[in-house]
Amino acid sequence: MKLTKLTIVPLVLAAHPLLAQEEPIIHDSEYYILLSEHGDQWAEDDAAVDARLAEFREKNGGKPPNIINILIDDLGFGDMGIPELNALRGYETPNINDFSDEALRMVRMYTEPSCTPTRVAQMTGRLPVRMGMGDTAVDIAGFGLPGNEVILPEVLKEAGYATSHIGKWHMGDIPESWAMNNGFDYAQMAVHQQGQLTIFNDDAIREGVSVANNDYLPSYTIDSYFRPDASAMMTTIEGESGGPIREIRMEPGERWNAQKYVEMNQAFQDKAMEELARLAKGEEPFFLQYWPLLPLDNTRAGRDGPQSPNGGLYADRMQLVDEWLGAMFVSMEELGVADNTIVVVMGDNGHFTKYSPQSGYTPMIFRGGKADTTEGGVRTDAFIRWPGMIEADGLLNSIVHVSDMYTTLARFAGADQFIPRDRLVDGVDQSAALLFSDEQKARRDHVIIYADDKPKAIVKDQLKLKLPPPGENPIVAKFYNLYHDTREEYSVSTEVGAWGGQEFVRILARHQARKQSYPDTPPAFGMPYEGVENIRPETQAAVDAFVVRREAPNQ
Repeated sequence: MKLTKLTIVPLVLAAHPLLAQEEPIIHDSEYYILLSEHGDQWAEDDAAVDARLAEFREKNGGKPPNIINILIDDLGFGDMGIPELNALRGYETPNINDFSDEALRMVRMYTEPSCTPTRVAQMTGRLPVRMGMGDTAVDIAGFGLPGNEVILPEVLKEAGYATSHIGKWHMGDIPESWAMNNGFDYAQMAVHQQGQLTIFNDDAIREGVSVANNDYLPSYTIDSYFRPDASAMMTTIEGESGGPIREIRMEPGERWNAQKYVEMNQAFQDKAMEELARLAKGEEPFFLQYWPLLPLDNTRAGRDGPQSPNGGLYADRMQLVDEWLGAMFVSMEELGVADNTIVVVMGDNGHFTKYSPQSGYTPMIFRGGKADTTEGGVRTDAFIRWPGMIEADGLLNSIVHVSDMYTTLARFAGADQFIPRDRLVDGVDQSAALLFSDEQKARRDHVIIYADDKPKAIVKDQLKLKLPPPGENPIVAKFYNLYHDTREEYSVSTEVGAWGGQEFVRILARHQARKQSYPDTPPAFGMPYEGVENIRPETQAAVDAFVVRREAPNQ
């Protein structure tokens, strides 16, 4: 039998489908401090937002907007949307640049430091630490997003949306966590991520991208389980909600390589275009989620497509992504949905600096990259376009966290009443700030930056505290003024710490105290790939090896 979300784990909510609820969404402590200061103004703003959304619906045949959500891997701030910075690097993103002229740039978009936690935050509206999803797994892991998390497509479906997901997922290799089991009517998704797909495939091993993975003498090796085999792991799965799930484009005994990765990415683009056309012809408003795996592509093997003076492995692939997104934007016009569709385009975290300079990317404005809690790790390009509703070629300099997109898009869709009220939701509704392009209408002025399950930094207004280790006085901890010092190189500890040290400590203390009422929980655990009906023999053998290793401590 096909494992679905409900057969795997019961929802925390009392009933499913989700119940419309009028109680306020439960937020973290700092939200209520701002509410106490601005509650009357927020009530006025909410009424103004309701009026604008009602006006849009009336003009749109009574329907809410369609939504297309595009999340691109490992991009720093300024890598797309700014032709001057393109020229500085020696490559071009003309289609996204044109798109940015029609969109509002969320200048202070904060993500999480790596792929999985950012995607979890965007889909759940919650910090990944709250359900043990702050880590990023590469090979077979046997854990994932818990089924009792209520993710954005589930909320939108309650408001009548058709939903589809294409591309990267990376929130678990167990069926409880997969897109087609969590509110998407259809999904074609990579089970794992580019660690498997472009770093330790056979061609990458030959090029030295992956060391000691398959370039060793088996005769000297006793533990054959030690090295993961990219070809034995599951690659792309496809299925409809409630229907069978199958692995596609891999046959038993076939080896994974650079050409297979090229074909996978082209297939995702083709399917995204196909789904756009199908959904645009339907009667329901739609939510199309497209998460490309490119520009990450670590080999010279199997390469074609646009080239640039930059010549970097990722920079050239970013030009291909730009071509693909340009084709999607044109198709939206041809299908007649451009004017009634919200499009979000953003990166998920900073550069994979391990692969500088061959990637063609190094941090520019902010210091650090993927897995860092410096600004370069968690500040990305982020644009939202909604013709006639959100200011074109605008800038919003308020702090926005990726989790805010959950709550805000639900509000735009008229689905926010289906956001659960039995748990803490970190994402705040930024609809007033976006619709009126007004920093004073923002509902967030801070972020707590985690690395896995540990808070590492706090940003409040333009100030950032690098959290000191236990026993170190926060008065002399490292503070940075991010407007003066984007690269976090010149601490202003004395200037800020004397008055701000304890204020930042109180922010963290309130956050920690709130967890007493809404404690963090672990991720879901299960059998990798369970329920895929055509599992390959070598994949089953890899799962069996995983089980042996997982159970070894208890034997």
